[in-house]
Amino acid sequence: MSKEDWRSPAAYEYAKTLESAGLAWEFLRRNPAYRADYRAAAGDAGAADVRAGVWGLRFPGGP
Repeated sequence: MSKEDWRSPAAYEYAKTLESAGLAWEFLRRNPAYRADYRAAAGDAGAADVRAGVWGLRFPGGP
């Protein structure tokens, strides 16, 4: 997101065009617990797989 005021409704006009996956990502990427898990799993593929299930993530070609 740009440096616009996050409290301004105009800053979120783009959200009206998002599909469900895009909208979910907008919420998930702001979640402090998710961000901490992401940092902890960075570089550790096994940890990333386990944590993906916790957050309900699905990846193309995966189970």
